[in-house]
Amino acid sequence: MNKALLVFRLKMSLAIIAILLLGAALTYGVMLWITNGSISGIALVTGLVLMAFFLTLFQWLIGPFLINAMYRAHEIKPDDPTYGWVYDLVADVARANGFKSAPRVYVADVPFPNAFAYGSPIAGKRVAITLPLLKILKPGELKAVLGHEIGHLRHRDVEVLMAIGLLPTVIYWLGWSLWWGGWWGGWSEGRNNNGGLLLLIGLVLLAVSFLFQLFVLYINRLREAYADINGALTVENGAHNLQRALAKITLYTDPSVVRKTTNGTLRMLFFAPPVNVNVEYIERNVDDLIEYWRHYKPSVWEELLMSHPHPARRIQLLDSLAESS
Repeated sequence: MNKALLVFRLKMSLAIIAILLLGAALTYGVMLWITNGSISGIALVTGLVLMAFFLTLFQWLIGPFLINAMYRAHEIKPDDPTYGWVYDLVADVARANGFKSAPRVYVADVPFPNAFAYGSPIAGKRVAITLPLLKILKPGELKAVLGHEIGHLRHRDVEVLMAIGLLPTVIYWLGWSLWWGGWWGGWSEGRNNNGGLLLLIGLVLLAVSFLFQLFVLYINRLREAYADINGALTVENGAHNLQRALAKITLYTDPSVVRKTTNGTLRMLFFAPPVNVNVEYIERNVDDLIEYWRHYKPSVWEELLMSHPHPARRIQLLDSLAESS
C-alpha cells in the first residue's frame, strides 16, 4: 500500500475515533456532574442519542426518494438510447472498485453540474449525474468523477458521516434542554442558583455543539479527499482527469473565477446561480485555473466552514498521487 495513503487513513481513523470518544465523554460527563451520578442523567443522554439515531435513520431511509424528487432524477438502463453510455461508464468504474453489480444510475434535470452518490438499505446504492455535467465533461473526466462518487459508496461515507453527525445533534439538544430548563426553572423558583447554572451550562453546550459541527466538517473534508484518492487510483489517468473536471465545474458555476485568479485572489461561489457558459470558454481556461491552484496556499479560515477541501488542496493532492503512481 502507498505510504502516503496509509498515513492518510491512519489520520482519518484517529480523527473519527477522537471525535466519537470526546463527544461521548462530554455528554455523559456533563449529565453525571449535574445529577451527581444519578441514573437519570445517563438515561437522559441515552434517550437523546436514541432519538437522534432514529430520526437520522428515518431521514436516511427515505432520503433517496426525496432527492430524486428534488433533482427531477430519472433512472437510466443499459439499453437507454440516449444515456446508455453513461450507465456503461458507471458499471466499468463499479467493477474496478470491486462491486459485483453497478449501482442504480440516474440523470438529474437541474441547471448546475454535479454528481453524487447516495442510497439506503431500502433504496439501494445510487449514483446521479446532472445534465450540465454531461455537457461539459469528456468521457474520461466523467469517469474520474464517477471514481470519486463510487469511492463514497465503497467507503460507506453516508453511514460514517451519519454516525458522526449524531454527536453535534445530541450535544445541541442537550444544551437546549438544559438552557430551557434553567431559564424556566429560574423564573419559577425566583431565578435561584440552580436555574442559573443550568442556563449557563446549556449555553456552553450550544456553543460546543457548533464546535463539534466544525469537527464534523473536517471529517467530511477528509472523506472527500479520500474519495479523490479513490478516483485517482481506480480510474485510468484518474488524477489528471479529476483535476480537469473540478476546474470545469468551477468555471461553469463561476466563470469570473478566471478574472479573480488573475488578480491574485480566488473566491469559490457555492450554490451560485447557474450562468450560460459555453464549452469553448471552459476548455480555454481550464488549464490556467489548474495551474493557479497548484501554487495557491489556502488558509485554515478559508476551509473552516467548507464541507469539501479547498480546490487548491485537491489539485495538489492529485498531483502528488500522479507523481507517485
